[in-house]
Amino acid sequence: MIAKSLELAAHKTGIHTKLRAFILICCAVFSHQIFAQEISLQLKNASNQPVSYANVIGNSGILATSDNAGVVLLDKGVLQNTTITISAVGYLDFKQNFPAEITQLTYVLVLKTDDTQMDEVVITAGRKAENIRTVPSSVTILNQKDIETQSSITTNLASILGNTVPGLGTSTNKATNSGQTLRGRQVLVLIDGIPQSTPLMNGARDLRTIDPNVIERIEVIKGATSIYGNGSGGGIINYITKKNRGNKVLEGATTIGTSFNPYNSAGTLGYRVAQYFSGRKDKWTYTFGGTLDYTGLQRDGEGLPVGQTDGLSNTYSNNAFVKIGYDINDNSSITALYNYYGSTQHAKYISKNGVYGQSPTIGVRGEEPGKPAGTPYNHNAMLTYTNSNLWLDTQLDATVYMNTFSSMNRYVTSGTAWYGPGQTMINSDKKGVRINLNTPFTIGNLPAEITYGLDLLNDVTYQDLVDGRVYIPKMNMVNIAPYAQLKIDFFENLIFKGGVRYENAQVKVDDFNTIATGPGNEGSIFVSGGSIPYKATVFNAGLRYNKYELFNPFVSFSQGFAINELGRILRRAKENTLGNLETDPIITNNYEIGFSSRYSIFNFSAAYYISTSDLGVNLVDVGGFLMAQREPEEVKGFELTLDAKLRSNLTIGGSYAYVEGKAKLDDGSKVYLNGSRIAPPKATGFVSYQPTDKWNLQLFWVYTGSRDRFEPNAKGIYKNSEGPISDVNLFNFAGSYTINSQWNISLGIENLFNKTYYPTVSQYRALDAEYVRGSGSLVNLNLHFKF
Repeated sequence: MIAKSLELAAHKTGIHTKLRAFILICCAVFSHQIFAQEISLQLKNASNQPVSYANVIGNSGILATSDNAGVVLLDKGVLQNTTITISAVGYLDFKQNFPAEITQLTYVLVLKTDDTQMDEVVITAGRKAENIRTVPSSVTILNQKDIETQSSITTNLASILGNTVPGLGTSTNKATNSGQTLRGRQVLVLIDGIPQSTPLMNGARDLRTIDPNVIERIEVIKGATSIYGNGSGGGIINYITKKNRGNKVLEGATTIGTSFNPYNSAGTLGYRVAQYFSGRKDKWTYTFGGTLDYTGLQRDGEGLPVGQTDGLSNTYSNNAFVKIGYDINDNSSITALYNYYGSTQHAKYISKNGVYGQSPTIGVRGEEPGKPAGTPYNHNAMLTYTNSNLWLDTQLDATVYMNTFSSMNRYVTSGTAWYGPGQTMINSDKKGVRINLNTPFTIGNLPAEITYGLDLLNDVTYQDLVDGRVYIPKMNMVNIAPYAQLKIDFFENLIFKGGVRYENAQVKVDDFNTIATGPGNEGSIFVSGGSIPYKATVFNAGLRYNKYELFNPFVSFSQGFAINELGRILRRAKENTLGNLETDPIITNNYEIGFSSRYSIFNFSAAYYISTSDLGVNLVDVGGFLMAQREPEEVKGFELTLDAKLRSNLTIGGSYAYVEGKAKLDDGSKVYLNGSRIAPPKATGFVSYQPTDKWNLQLFWVYTGSRDRFEPNAKGIYKNSEGPISDVNLFNFAGSYTINSQWNISLGIENLFNKTYYPTVSQYRALDAEYVRGSGSLVNLNLHFKF
């Protein structure tokens, strides 16, 4: 009305044409501001941080999506006399009512975190937070509650993962995770995206590189992936560390605990002390954590000390963690992280060899010569800058990092690969830069986004003997890898993801001599150094349809890149120049189809996969040495999971995983991959019961099946890693009692029924020295205090 009156007045008075046009424009603007004003919704969480990519849903569907600053602008007319729902990954749905007459122009809405929905948020798969129902691949997530429950049974991350992740081999009960593959291939282990694995020379200690007390969640992406670099042929395990999520200046948690064998306790007493602090002060956030952990003597089900070959008896583990963040403004922040982890065995027992298949290798009193075996140190440092409001709502994450890792192998009195006694250590120094950007856009009316960036990595890995002899020369790798990942939402419920990564790596090796195998430098070969180029383009593509909870299918293809076990090739070189050695990279092709389903009280998922590579890396026994077999490989398998909430306080569930693999020889024949690559079938089960608000009781079952694919020689002796595997059933228990809001006590029992058994690795290795039994019952009792 006001605008119309001004327009008529201008017409009647004969105002100049240009002035009249100006008045009309002002009228239009005035009219829009008064009658079609935009309402601003500012979405924040409890920490006053913006909630990005939240959907605002009205009666007609999705009205808008919040930008990187957590802001949504909507016309007043759309909101008048209606109720909207705000839905965001990791948060409870938020409902807001609007009256017919809206006088408020800005609404600040605070969303509450949904701890149960956080199980469905995955970061690693696409380098950004996204709902697991939009990811076209198999993913397993252990949230903080899962980690705390499993840690009450054992703090060994290799055991925690082996007991809970379908497709991952069970724990070796040792300080190493040798043979603990994911879907028959090596896995890339990360801490907040920092690579821990040493694919140039696999030391098999990457699963135990951090204490679970400082881990918020663990994401396991299964199958080859092209969005990350070297060594992810089997998938990725990413340890995501804790960060402050509250507004208190100071809060924390203290744990004091002990462990012992209840049947044969002599020497088995262990202890654990863990402290954690976090808080926020103005724009600063911080988290600090420290852990001291001692594992006593391990005894088997009969009470005998277990063999000490790469064992965990009398092991001291320490962890120190610092993370500090500063919010520059509402859209940008900087975070600094440092973590130290060390775990070494100070053995009071030495191994007395048994006979493979007949009697176990046991521990007897004595001192192990050489330096303490294990992981003397693992340092990780990282600095990250995040800006969520660049051009076109682009989000930037820029990270610089370093990792310094040392793995000390056990002392041997007579080496098989070198002359005389010795003890080797694998050292790896990594420095890298990650630049990751994400830009949302639309293609027509289709929501889309592109994630793109650049990875720079310098990895220097080598293996020496502590007496100074060079076992594997320094391998100096520089890798420059640009990548891009596209996501498009077709028809709202059909999600396409596809991408490409270009690997441009070069490994420099100086002149070296292979290690002598006899006196007077006997058996040593001079090898001229040089540079080995590795260039490859890897792809991925997948579709997921998530309209129906009853049937949420996906299909995907993805490739992985690996310069795997180059160190083994170099140390056994028979040629005098690098160019004559077979050092080509391994490109893994992963084909997968699967689905997830929710119906009533049931959750079910299934996946079938085929993984192929033109070159292999199966370690086979050649004259007593494990050498990389380079023939083409094919690995197949499937995984099933099921759980049911029978009552509000009673849940049951389980999983089953099967994998098998073969290599194709030059003559066209096929041979099975040995036990170092292929795990036997694995099944798990659990019952979770909460009789009252204070009690929480859980029983876990882990089953490893049998696998017998190889024949012994004429003397009845199996080659290394080709021994038959018999099935094993183990049960673990976890219980907790909440005293009050601050105090809690937990009880965990590993190997509940004190079963005498041989772990999978002890069976397939087929070596007297490694025919070691698993641990008997171990009770873990912990007192927890939160403030």
